[in-house]
Amino acid sequence: MTRRMAGLSAASVGARWSVMRRLAGYAAALSMGLYLVVKVVWVTAALLGDAPDDFGTADWVVLNAVTVVMAVTGVALGLALAQRRGRRLPAVPVIFFSWVGAGFLVPMLPYALIRSVLGAFGADSGGGGDGSDAAPRWETVFITIGFAGMAMGLAVAIPIYLRERWPRAFLGRVGDGQALSSPLVTAAMVVAGGLALLWCHWALGGTLGLDPARDRWDLDGRLLNASSGLWALVGVWSLWALTRRRPRSLRLWIPTALAFGASGSLFAWSAWKLPMVILRPGGFVTAEYTLIAVVEHALSIGVGLALMAALLRSISTEDVARRAADGVGVKFDRDSRKELAEDP
Repeated sequence: MTRRMAGLSAASVGARWSVMRRLAGYAAALSMGLYLVVKVVWVTAALLGDAPDDFGTADWVVLNAVTVVMAVTGVALGLALAQRRGRRLPAVPVIFFSWVGAGFLVPMLPYALIRSVLGAFGADSGGGGDGSDAAPRWETVFITIGFAGMAMGLAVAIPIYLRERWPRAFLGRVGDGQALSSPLVTAAMVVAGGLALLWCHWALGGTLGLDPARDRWDLDGRLLNASSGLWALVGVWSLWALTRRRPRSLRLWIPTALAFGASGSLFAWSAWKLPMVILRPGGFVTAEYTLIAVVEHALSIGVGLALMAALLRSISTEDVARRAADGVGVKFDRDSRKELAEDP
């Protein structure tokens, strides 16, 4: 087998995986389309004078208009992941929106599962969420399907898509290349670990940094803090594995996929929460002191970006090392990428 044929064979994931990617991408787009319908109805109703009593009309319209844009982006992302021409789209926007979308939704799957189990045993999680408790039944169903379907669709479609388009980022084992530790990566992992400990402290009922004059988190809020803390720890471990090349027996796709999702979670959720803390739409207040919340989310955004940058650098170095080890030239790499882009 020639090197060209070997490269193409390594890039292929098989017909069954490609079918799964397409189905998952379309399912994600359809699910988020249901959520989009609800948000459009809410914006339209608010413009006609039917806004919630605890929100001003302007705040409600702006907040939901932002989620309409996010939902439209989610639908477009699902379609891009599903369709063959999605592999020809520019890499930067595809990676960015996949990263943010996966960061928002995929880490919420374990939380949603635990919340459902606790609810089945009669535990009162508290909280009302997106105003859906007072909403008609069909809106609640559409919102639930929208989030759950999009999350599960992205969890399946994104890894397969990335594996098809950039196979060298997922093939082999973590010990195949050189260690890439640096002071910036180390600092980012330390800060992520600190945030993880703080969120887990709050999840266990701790009060450090919380304003006693404000309502404390209910069970739902504590579960969310636990989810954030655990995913931050996952991000720390996965970047440690990739940059230190330990353990050598671990398959590369495991820390790569986990680092992608965990860093996206750190960035996406805090990029959403930070403006909420500062602007306080509808009288929103957080349980933390305002300064604590601002610093917490600003650090989370920075750490998410730093971990993603370290992940991309690790992948880039792995790619160069493998091409050098295989004796694959730049011309071959360009030719193979072109052929992969044209291959259905």
